[in-house]
Amino acid sequence: MKILSIGNSYSQDAQRYLHELAKSEGDSFKTINMVIGGCTLERHYRNMLSGKPAYNLEMNGYATGFTVSLQDALASDCFDVITVQQQSSNSANYDTFQPYLHEILIFVRKYQPKARIYLHQTWAYENTEVTMKKFGYNCPEEMFAKVKASYDKAVKDEGVDGVMPSGLAFENLRALGIKKYHRDPIHASLGLGRFTLALTWYCKLTGKDPMTVRPILLDEPITEEEFSIAKAAVKKTLEA
Repeated sequence: MKILSIGNSYSQDAQRYLHELAKSEGDSFKTINMVIGGCTLERHYRNMLSGKPAYNLEMNGYATGFTVSLQDALASDCFDVITVQQQSSNSANYDTFQPYLHEILIFVRKYQPKARIYLHQTWAYENTEVTMKKFGYNCPEEMFAKVKASYDKAVKDEGVDGVMPSGLAFENLRALGIKKYHRDPIHASLGLGRFTLALTWYCKLTGKDPMTVRPILLDEPITEEEFSIAKAAVKKTLEA
């Protein structure tokens, strides 16, 4: 399966272990990530118009050292899956999605008419009083509810194949008692957070049961209990 993400550091978090997880389960995934830190849909749209090689290219969870344009990436292979996302702090406001998302998807479908398209749902920030106050929320649940509403509306408006429910997976981690899955107020932790994202994507794309997945080597170790909770959170996410 060949997967291309038009994203930022959030797709970087999601793709870090995706290739290795699939490999450990006997599946072949080629994962390509187009990275500009903090990139918004508006910026993706302007890069699309300019054709500049503005993106750092990552393959199978690692930097390649190459920079490419959106056009070059889309024309480089026949992809099975393409993901697109809004920048995290804008994701709670659907007005920031359009008209950029619509135009980007027209462009994507021109190059990759057979690919399944998913919107990569972002997640709520770390549950601290300082972080919530800084970004104008009372709690993570409030932030995620607005994020989810934006992505659900975008899926309906644009007729894409669905949502990659990363944000919901993190909500379920917290509901199951995990308090720490960020490495900073915004990004996923290098172990549990990124593994949960990879497991969500892998099982969403393959239809496999997360409860049967075996551990893989992570950049930051997690406990057996955390591994079990991550699997349970993903299973709950995909059953929603």
